[in-house]
Amino acid sequence: MKKRAIAPRVLEALADTPVVFVQGPRQVGKTTLVQNLQSHGHLAEYFTLDDAVVLSAAQSDPEAFISGLPEQVILDEIQRAPDLLLAIKRSVDKNRKPGRFLLTGSANALLLPKVSESLAGRMEVLRLWPFSQGEIESTHENFIEACFSKEFKPGKLKGSDWPSLVLRIVAGGFPEAVSRKDDKRRQAWFGSYVTTILERDVRDIANIQGLRELPKLLRLVAARSSNVLNFNDLSRDADLPPTTVKRYWALLEAVFLGFMLPPWSGNLTSRLSKTPKLMVGDSGLLCYLLGLDSGRLKEDALMTGAVLETFVGLELSKQISWNATSPKLFHYRSHTQQEVDFVLEDGAGRLVGIEVKKSASPGSSDFKGLRHLAELTGKKFLRGILLYTGTETVAFGSNLSAVPISALWHTLQ
Repeated sequence: MKKRAIAPRVLEALADTPVVFVQGPRQVGKTTLVQNLQSHGHLAEYFTLDDAVVLSAAQSDPEAFISGLPEQVILDEIQRAPDLLLAIKRSVDKNRKPGRFLLTGSANALLLPKVSESLAGRMEVLRLWPFSQGEIESTHENFIEACFSKEFKPGKLKGSDWPSLVLRIVAGGFPEAVSRKDDKRRQAWFGSYVTTILERDVRDIANIQGLRELPKLLRLVAARSSNVLNFNDLSRDADLPPTTVKRYWALLEAVFLGFMLPPWSGNLTSRLSKTPKLMVGDSGLLCYLLGLDSGRLKEDALMTGAVLETFVGLELSKQISWNATSPKLFHYRSHTQQEVDFVLEDGAGRLVGIEVKKSASPGSSDFKGLRHLAELTGKKFLRGILLYTGTETVAFGSNLSAVPISALWHTLQ
């Protein structure tokens, strides 16, 4: 079993919080993670709402079901019986002992009103992403810490050449997909996965039938991954009203098939760009939706920039989910169309700009957006990093460096 980097944070939350909610897409390893916590001393009894008998009992009388549970329990796939949450709230109000309820869910708790309303102030929500590259390699990833350290000198690193990256990108991070080395078998898994999510989980949270337009909309979203969100364009291409597209996008986001990357601005009341970027939630899933296998991705230059940017954005998001620095992740775009792919901002307001290029030999002009951001933000700008497909760390200024993409999953000094 792969060691999950977020496990220590789950244990920390259980030590001082009555309800801990581990959320993430189906088949990402939530059940394995929470059950394995027993080996770390969290001796809770496990129940899954995917079990028809357990689900029936939970739905028929939530209060009785909760009152009959042991003192410490794991309730898997809680979104299947959302009425349990009010019963959990009442139970926690009587007994606020830490670690009583460890919940998992394949729908975003923050987008489910019954969750956010029932357990505000009583629950900590943690996100389990698909495997990061470091989890796959069993390495300690400290890229985020290194970004905000006094010195940043990754040195020479292997594994950033395009053919090597393609294999990582098309595999993504879902455990089952990673284990399949054959492109066709992996694509077959992704096909079944998408069908299950759209026909089961979306229906569960939306309580509506026949969402026939969702597969097409999901593919349209994939074609726009790492691009700014424009609901009017999506509406036109999907041949659906904008209100419907917004509602359907919310459903896709709720089951972790995609997310929005917000724009950065130092002035929260007047953002330079108010438009978020669309991001698909797994690079392997993105390739499946775009019809890209490893052979085509190696040769097809049309989508490589967006696919590589999505891959990097996902790796950053995964590391942020467990990192003690806990920076926020944004993109940057000015009114003059100056752009930086990613901006990390820590609690002290320090900024790290990150650009992503497929090139193995970047030049000074590739740092144009980073230099603009540095000039705009002054002392807040800590450094700019251009992740590229070479092996050497090369300085392009006192606080600007070209760094191999594999720095994301190597242990940096």
